[in-house]
Parts: sequence; structure tokens; C-alpha cells
Amino acid sequence: METVQAALWVVVLLVLMAIAFDFMNGFHDAANSIATVVSTGVLKPTQAVVFAAFFNVVAIFIFHLSVAATVGKGIVQPGVVDVNVVFGALVGAIVWNLATWHWGIPSSSSHALIGGIVGAAAAKAGPGVLVTSGIVKTVVFIFVSPLLGYLLGSLMMVLVAWLCRRARPSKVDHWFRRLQLLSAGAYSLGHGGNDAQKTIGIIWMLLIATGYSAAGDAEPPVWAVVSCYAAIGLGTMFGGWRIVKTMGQKITKLKPVGGFCAETGGALTLFVATGLGIPVSTTHTITGAIVGVGSTQRAAAVRWGVAGNIVWAWVLTIPAAALVAALAYWVSTLLF
Repeated sequence: METVQAALWVVVLLVLMAIAFDFMNGFHDAANSIATVVSTGVLKPTQAVVFAAFFNVVAIFIFHLSVAATVGKGIVQPGVVDVNVVFGALVGAIVWNLATWHWGIPSSSSHALIGGIVGAAAAKAGPGVLVTSGIVKTVVFIFVSPLLGYLLGSLMMVLVAWLCRRARPSKVDHWFRRLQLLSAGAYSLGHGGNDAQKTIGIIWMLLIATGYSAAGDAEPPVWAVVSCYAAIGLGTMFGGWRIVKTMGQKITKLKPVGGFCAETGGALTLFVATGLGIPVSTTHTITGAIVGVGSTQRAAAVRWGVAGNIVWAWVLTIPAAALVAALAYWVSTLLF
């Protein structure tokens, strides 16, 4: 009986850590949903975070839990996961998120979590326990999601420019100030749908490993789903203003029409990835879309030095989070 109570205490602690990470994910990635709508002046920051948080949570009713299944069962072999692996994964992801938030770098919370899982599992049992197919599609989409966001964002911008070629600039601005509310809502929906599911997946992984959920269950417990969507919504409400500035102003200057095209291109990318069950980075996606919109004006409109620094953060996220997670795993074996 004492052993069950001790195990339950550890599980509860790790679930709370996971929900805290999910809150931080919303906080860290709030810029992805609201940077464009704030930088164009369509909404004030306080209005924008409430708006985005609402759609983050509404996503619970829209998307199937395909991404949660990939994270929970498709990154490492389920038999290797234990409380130490989950602890290491969460610490690796949280530490990297805090570091990049402090420096104002829009890195990927998603890939920090994936890197954490990979690092902790490999520290326990070696690289042979990693599920190659799940890792490969996640790594491939590090490049595919920003490129697809870039392509869709730039195509949307070219299409809109052609359709509005005879309209007065003031009228175009008036229209797209309203349309940008739709695109921002759609992007926030995609953000909640993809990102909340990653934390659902790690909680599900933990529950299966500790026997509190059956490995054959088709879906995670309802309380885990609701808790994660609520946590990411609350995190978004608190926002991450350092990163908002980078995303909304430093990469390229946006007008409402550009914000609409970037958000729409990014949202379409997220909908596709979530439907396929691929845990992509909302940060990568919106950055690619913003760069795509800026580059249709002229190459000089994009501050390529800032974009280059962001790309370096993307490349380093998984290995850096994996290293921290491996160290945290070894420490946790002394604690649990």
C-alpha cells in the first residue's frame, strides 16, 4: 500500500509539472497567435491575448487527438517510459523554454518537449528505444512547416494584391482590419489544437507507464484533455511580450493585409499537420509565413539577420533540450 501511495504522489507531481509546461507553452507561444494582430494595431495586447486564449480552448471541440497519440506512443517505445524519463523530458523542455523566453527568441516549445523525451529515453536505454518513424516525421516538419507557411503566406499575399489591385489602400486596410480577426482566430485554433495535444500525449505516456491508464486505451482520460487545453489557454492570456516584439516587428513590418495573409497561411499549415497527427512547431510555422509575406514586397523588407538567429534556435532546440533532459533523468534516478 505504501508503494502505491508513493507512486501516486510521484505521478501527481509529474502531471502538475506537465500542466505547468503546458501553461508555459501558451505563455511562450502566445506571440505566435497574436504578434501580427497586435503589431498591425487591429487589437490591443490585452484584447488579443483573451481573443487567442478563447480559440486555443475551443480547439478541444475541433481536432481529433492524433498529435497526442503520436507523442504518447510514437516517439519512444512505451515499455521504456517511466517516471524518471517523464521527469527528465519535462525538465529539459521547461529549462529550454525559460532560456529562450528570457532571451526573447521564438523557439519551439513543441520540439523542446520532443527533444526532452528523446534525451531522457536515450539516457535510460540508449538510442535503440526511439521510434524512428515518429522522430523522422517530426524532424522533417521542422523544415516543412516553415516552408509551407512561407509558401502559403506569400501566395496569399500575391493573390490578395492582385484581387485588390484597383482598390484604394485605405479601403483595403479597412477591410483587412476586420478580416484579420478571422485569420487570427483560425491561427489560435490551430495553435491550441496542435500544442495542447503534445502535453496530453506526455501525460498519457506517464499514465500508461505507471499503470493508471491501459496501453490499449484509444484516447487519454478526459480530465487530462480538459486540463491541458485550459492550461494553454491561461498561458496565452498571460502572454510573452518579449517574443511578441520579435515576431511582430523585428522580422518585417506588417500591415493588416500582411497579417491576414501570414495568419491564414500559418493556420492552413497547422490544420494539415494536426490532421496528420504530426507535432509541428507553431513558432516555425508563423515565422515562415511572416517571412513569406515580407519577401513578396521586397527581399530587403525581411530582416534576414533576425530570421537567421531564429533558425539557429530551431536547429539547437531538440539537441539542447535532449541534453538537459538526459542530465535531469540521471538526477531523478537519485530522487525517485
